[in-house]
Amino acid sequence: MELRKSTGLSALKLHWKLENDGLDIHQRTIGKIIKKEGLTRKYRVRKIKYKYVKISLKQGELVEIDVKYVPGKLNGQRYYQFTAIDCSSRWRYLEAYSDESTYSAMRFLKNLVLKATFKIEAIKTDNGSYFTNRYTGYLKSSDPMNPRLHDFDILCQKLDIAHYLIDPGKPAQNGKVERSHREDQEKFYEQVQFNSFEELKYKLKLWNMYYNDLEHCALNGKTPNQALGLGVQNVCA
Repeated sequence: MELRKSTGLSALKLHWKLENDGLDIHQRTIGKIIKKEGLTRKYRVRKIKYKYVKISLKQGELVEIDVKYVPGKLNGQRYYQFTAIDCSSRWRYLEAYSDESTYSAMRFLKNLVLKATFKIEAIKTDNGSYFTNRYTGYLKSSDPMNPRLHDFDILCQKLDIAHYLIDPGKPAQNGKVERSHREDQEKFYEQVQFNSFEELKYKLKLWNMYYNDLEHCALNGKTPNQALGLGVQNVCA
């Protein structure tokens, strides 16, 4: 109960954590205890279950990228978190920027390629103007059948990376990165304080390292680093 209150972990993840400490308690037993004590998440609306066809992806086959507003402002300035998550290993890479411009998006992609231990074959983003000109450049082009490519797409071509776009207003199509943003909000931004941009970047880096050493249900208890065959980094945000 104390672990649930302090970490918010699911029954399965609590089972893994206790198992690592030598305590073998079945996840269903943990789930019953959590429910009995009123520690389950309360949803306002009934969740609709969809049937999806799951296709196994290899590392780097598809990486979701998105931008999250850093809550609040620092010295009157708003900052932005660029996030990339590999759909196969759930490995993430985070960076904070002072704007959400095309230049920042391109810089983030270049750093991501250098940081990733696998070849990135394709990325998927929303339709933000820093990622695409699908709804601006195409309409304004004198030749709609041969529009000028967005600078971000030109960079993708140079890096031999396919760039896919989600449908407008359908953030669920970038579900893995959106879900990870909720984790950032609950486990990082609501618990960690920072007073400057440099401090934000430093602590976000630590949180990123810590996240890549967390067990994931989708990986059957493995961490993203373990899925990639990497060692534990032992860093706590």
